[in-house]
Amino acid sequence: MEQTTGNSRAREPWNKGKLVGQKGLLRLKGISAIRVRLQITHRLRDLALFAFGIHSKLRAYDWVKLRVREV
Repeated sequence: MEQTTGNSRAREPWNKGKLVGQKGLLRLKGISAIRVRLQITHRLRDLALFAFGIHSKLRAYDWVKLRVREV
Protein backbone atom coordinates (compact mmCIF):
# COMPACT_ATOMS: atom_id res chain seq x y z
CA MET A 1 0.00 0.00 0.00
CA GLU A 2 1.28 3.47 -0.86
CA GLN A 3 2.13 5.93 1.84
CA THR A 4 0.68 9.37 1.65
CA THR A 5 1.97 12.51 3.27
CA GLY A 6 -0.42 15.42 3.07
CA ASN A 7 -1.55 15.98 -0.53
CA SER A 8 1.41 14.23 -2.23
CA ARG A 9 1.47 10.50 -2.92
CA ALA A 10 4.61 8.41 -3.28
CA ARG A 11 4.81 7.32 -6.91
CA GLU A 12 6.55 4.32 -8.35
CA PRO A 13 9.17 5.12 -11.03
CA TRP A 14 7.98 4.50 -14.62
CA ASN A 15 10.99 2.30 -15.38
CA LYS A 16 11.00 0.16 -12.25
CA GLY A 17 11.70 -3.45 -13.20
CA LYS A 18 12.34 -2.59 -16.88
CA LEU A 19 15.56 -2.86 -18.81
CA VAL A 20 16.81 0.59 -19.73
CA GLY A 21 19.88 1.75 -21.57
CA GLN A 22 21.49 1.18 -24.92
CA LYS A 23 20.09 -1.52 -27.17
CA GLY A 24 22.26 -4.32 -28.53
CA LEU A 25 23.67 -4.32 -32.04
CA LEU A 26 21.75 -5.78 -34.96
CA ARG A 27 23.13 -9.11 -36.09
CA LEU A 28 23.25 -10.22 -39.72
CA LYS A 29 20.36 -12.63 -39.14
CA GLY A 30 18.21 -9.84 -37.70
CA ILE A 31 19.05 -7.49 -40.58
CA SER A 32 18.07 -10.16 -43.10
CA ALA A 33 14.79 -10.83 -41.29
CA ILE A 34 13.86 -7.14 -41.27
CA ARG A 35 14.75 -6.75 -44.95
CA VAL A 36 12.68 -9.82 -45.97
CA ARG A 37 9.68 -8.68 -43.93
CA LEU A 38 9.76 -5.24 -45.55
CA GLN A 39 10.03 -6.81 -49.02
CA ILE A 40 7.12 -9.20 -48.39
CA THR A 41 4.85 -6.38 -47.23
CA HIS A 42 5.89 -4.15 -50.20
CA ARG A 43 6.99 -1.30 -47.94
CA LEU A 44 9.45 0.20 -50.40
CA ARG A 45 9.92 3.50 -48.57
CA ASP A 46 10.76 1.77 -45.30
CA LEU A 47 13.02 -0.70 -47.12
CA ALA A 48 14.91 2.17 -48.77
CA LEU A 49 15.35 3.99 -45.45
CA PHE A 50 16.46 0.77 -43.77
CA ALA A 51 19.01 0.04 -46.51
CA PHE A 52 20.26 3.64 -46.35
CA GLY A 53 20.71 3.36 -42.59
CA ILE A 54 22.54 0.05 -42.75
CA HIS A 55 24.85 0.99 -45.61
CA SER A 56 25.63 4.54 -44.44
CA LYS A 57 26.34 3.39 -40.87
CA LEU A 58 24.69 6.56 -39.55
CA ARG A 59 22.75 6.67 -36.31
CA ALA A 60 19.21 8.02 -36.01
CA TYR A 61 20.30 11.36 -34.58
CA ASP A 62 22.62 11.80 -37.58
CA TRP A 63 19.67 11.19 -39.95
CA VAL A 64 17.64 13.95 -38.37
CA LYS A 65 20.27 16.52 -39.33
CA LEU A 66 20.35 15.43 -42.99
CA ARG A 67 18.63 17.43 -45.70
CA VAL A 68 17.15 15.86 -48.82
CA ARG A 69 19.73 17.50 -51.09
CA GLU A 70 22.54 15.94 -48.99
CA VAL A 71 21.26 12.44 -49.61
